Amino acid sequence: MDTGNIEHPARLRIGVIGPGRAGTALARALARAGHMITATSAISARSRQRARDNFPGSRLAEPRDVVAEADLVLLTVPDDELPALVSGLASTGAPLRGRLLAHASGAHGIAVLEPATRQGALPLAIHPVMTFTGRDDDADRIKGVSFGVTAPEPLKPAAEALVIEMGGEPVFIGEENRALYHAALAFAANHLVTIVAEAASLLEAAGAASPNRMLAPLLSAALDNALRFGDSGLTGPVVRGDDGTVAAHVRAIEATDPRARSAYLALARLTADRALASGVLRAEDAERLLDVLGDR
Repeated sequence: MDTGNIEHPARLRIGVIGPGRAGTALARALARAGHMITATSAISARSRQRARDNFPGSRLAEPRDVVAEADLVLLTVPDDELPALVSGLASTGAPLRGRLLAHASGAHGIAVLEPATRQGALPLAIHPVMTFTGRDDDADRIKGVSFGVTAPEPLKPAAEALVIEMGGEPVFIGEENRALYHAALAFAANHLVTIVAEAASLLEAAGAASPNRMLAPLLSAALDNALRFGDSGLTGPVVRGDDGTVAAHVRAIEATDPRARSAYLALARLTADRALASGVLRAEDAERLLDVLGDR
């Protein structure tokens, strides 16, 4: 993205409520861009220590005081805690008017900020599409990462500028599509870990000495094919219509780890549906798979 015509935002005082892994990474990225971390609020001993280590120039304070000392407040608490935090800030009389209030939750848009918005807060949802480990290089991992951004129309330029300052790429998501957006990311990233770990366990049960070493080049190629070619990159026995092979898979998985049988069948059915729709799987081959992929 060409950023040459985007006005550099004013230097802001940043407050952080919930300096966990994501909040710390975002705040550090903003500090690198020249903004000042003024105050943080943390409950656990680990989070308080993380705030001291990463923002020695800021002070630990109650949430209301963090808001009072900031132009932009990062609300980086777990998804399920966010509604109560926002309601609490609004009900305790925190000075919200005119302050940017941003959360980094993928599951929520700006509706969750409505109690504060009614009191004059300026709502932003800026979700980095990245996982953070709590290590010093987390802020570096933001560079080039997409952010799912939801904001009122007048605040979109401010949200865009903040994301670009952190090194990210803003992608605007409508409020009504936040759940679908987050579900898609979880479908890809979270379930991928489960699938790979399960595959490694099955390989180990099959006698493979180094499952991860065996899987690494295969998965790298499969991911590259998926991102480059989409459904056209599908390979394997389902796409070929090899119902006998798929049936053998089901029997072997059921005998080794019955929990994985339903997942294999569900993914195989979805693969068959997508392959059939895209013309990769022939209709006559799909017919032969129907009985094998029925979860009886």
